[in-house]
Amino acid sequence: MFHGDQRSPLPPVKETPAAAAPAEKPPGTPAAPAGSVRTESAPAASEKPQKPEKPKKKERDPFFDNAKYLAIVLVAMGHAWEPLSDGSRAAEALYMVVYTFHMPAFIIVSGYFSRSFDMRKDRLQRLITGVAVPYVIFEVAYSFFKRWADHDPGHPISLLDPWFLTWFLVALFIWRLTTPLWKIVRWPVPLALTIAMLASVSPDIGDDLDLQRVLQFLPFFVIGLFMKPEHFQWAQRRAVKWASLPIFAAALVTAYWAAPRMTSAWFYHRDSAQELGAPWWSGLVMTLALFGCSAVLVTCFFAWVPKRRTWFTVLGAGTLYGYLLHGFLAKGSRFWGWFDDYQWLHSPLGEIAVTVIAGAVVTALCTPPVQRIFRFAMEPKMNWAFKKDPADTARARGAGGTAA
Repeated sequence: MFHGDQRSPLPPVKETPAAAAPAEKPPGTPAAPAGSVRTESAPAASEKPQKPEKPKKKERDPFFDNAKYLAIVLVAMGHAWEPLSDGSRAAEALYMVVYTFHMPAFIIVSGYFSRSFDMRKDRLQRLITGVAVPYVIFEVAYSFFKRWADHDPGHPISLLDPWFLTWFLVALFIWRLTTPLWKIVRWPVPLALTIAMLASVSPDIGDDLDLQRVLQFLPFFVIGLFMKPEHFQWAQRRAVKWASLPIFAAALVTAYWAAPRMTSAWFYHRDSAQELGAPWWSGLVMTLALFGCSAVLVTCFFAWVPKRRTWFTVLGAGTLYGYLLHGFLAKGSRFWGWFDDYQWLHSPLGEIAVTVIAGAVVTALCTPPVQRIFRFAMEPKMNWAFKKDPADTARARGAGGTAA
């Protein structure tokens, strides 16, 4: 700092403390050349250089694996209750309540894990190998199974007309492809709900790709896209948890009353109001009413999903295996007349037995050994089917040249 023409004096030089002085070299050590800079001592020959730690793999949240497993168990139980619902009002009431929320809950979680989807190459590749390819494989497998088990050699194999459970794969494929669009519109959920309402009064949509279900279940996927962790945490609050008990009880009572008065086909979301023999305007009303009921019951369901790791948490990674594989037994039980030949299944004890068996079967189909066996169909690698990214090739070549 200058003050006029006089330069400020420099601070006095501090002497190096004795403790900081360099240690004396042992006798016979050659002196360092003049002008050299003292550096840190090299590691001893016995010391091995430490390898850089690999980044830790992101752990799965047990809450979502628990939710997926419990939802898929309810799906299997619902399919087991379907043949019993004609002769049992209680089974029909349970069936209607479960169908109000089990697929919406599963779809919301699917939407939540689709938030990061874009048109990036690796994500499109996973969409093809993890959704489109399993759809083709299981659509063909189900068709041949029906030909054999139902003695229906004329059953067509059509990739445009999903049969039984494969509709969900078609829907997930379409929903994920539209994810970037939902991120740019101003009111995504009201728009998706409007589309669902219009679909419910449009019988001309037809059965191709099961578009009725794709459009009528769409609002739940869009909700999942915009869910945040704090929303699930809110559902886990003690007040919500205890409020869910009387809500579920009221839903069961309402379903028991409605069972003989309405068709459960409304809960499938696969037909328009006109196709169900109802006036067109009832499609608008029922879409809104069922959406509200589903949203409430899904919240109650999430309230009781465990947040910690449990014995079934590991099964959450295999829910799509359980979903698609249990369909062969669910349909086979009808083709082979089990519910007609064994009348005791229609008794209260038989209904309980069917429920337990369905839960046990789908649980077994979600286990890691089953996943390993059927991974070729559910999660094929298929690197041979995709072009290599030129940018990745260039980066790899550059890395190799640098290393050389």
